Amino acid sequence: MNIEFDPETNDGPGIFGLRFTPEEAETVLIPVPWDATASYHPGTARGPEAILAASSQIDLEDLDVGRPDEAGIALLPHPAALAAAGAEARRLAEPVLAALGPGDSPALLQAAEAVNAACASMNDHVHAAAVRWIDRGRLVEVVGGDHSTPFGLIRALAERRPGFGVLQLDAHADLRPAYEGFTWSHASIMHNVLERLPGVSRLVQIGVRDLGRGERQCIEAAPERIRTFYDPALRRRLHAGEPWRRILNEVVDALPDAVYLSFDIDGLDPSLCPHTGTPVPGGLSFPEAVSLLRAVVAGGRRIVGFDLCETAPDTSGATDWDANVAMRLLYKMIGFALRSRTPRRA
Repeated sequence: MNIEFDPETNDGPGIFGLRFTPEEAETVLIPVPWDATASYHPGTARGPEAILAASSQIDLEDLDVGRPDEAGIALLPHPAALAAAGAEARRLAEPVLAALGPGDSPALLQAAEAVNAACASMNDHVHAAAVRWIDRGRLVEVVGGDHSTPFGLIRALAERRPGFGVLQLDAHADLRPAYEGFTWSHASIMHNVLERLPGVSRLVQIGVRDLGRGERQCIEAAPERIRTFYDPALRRRLHAGEPWRRILNEVVDALPDAVYLSFDIDGLDPSLCPHTGTPVPGGLSFPEAVSLLRAVVAGGRRIVGFDLCETAPDTSGATDWDANVAMRLLYKMIGFALRSRTPRRA
């Protein structure tokens, strides 16, 4: 039998091997190569480029979301000036991080102030890019970088579409007012969102398994605004035989109608992201993370924006596993987000 086969080669220069420009694409991705305040292992600044390099290996026919590429997906050009500013901020931050904070040292206090100012400028860069494409009707996502990087996007959405909730997949609560002297730390992203952006109505967290006492007190003091599904408690429920679907229904029920997805890849099992900045044992499997996305859409929630952060490539070059996992999760996130924006037939 003679069978003709179309390999559907995705060999373009863009993300997932596509050829869309941002003007043509329904989904616009903002790369943010930044890890100035990474407190354990740096490297996530290289995440956007690693994801881009790995992404052409994907097969575009996805069994969960179909063909999100057909609506157009474009990654904005690598921001070289921002990357250089981030590298300089990282250089200034390293002695502060080594000392576990600036303490009373004038030199370290000055360095921390400079890093905080650089991070604020990064936020402004992301905000400006997000505003440009949101106002053109695009679905916008940040590809980090560390988990501090999406604040500008969340701010832009909160200014334009107040009332949405944030669904955070993360090993950490990220509710510290500051960490090791840095107010814009990756460990402070959700504190900054809740304190500075009244347009965000609720924070729902899943996968959290590493947090400080102050963060837990913050969660317990604000049950109307924060709901946290701790990973150890989820595992106890699953081991007792409770269906995962029932747990997902609780997560979705805690969300308002409009949802922003904030995915720190360390919310997954670290076997899927071994080189991320702050890996923690436990976390969601890849199928569990996908089923979470599916449940959000099946529950009638509309995804207004999202980020995928903390992917770090293997510096030895031995494997691109982290980027491989990240780009596949990214493709599914885009697909589910687009599906949530499509009006349902009666």
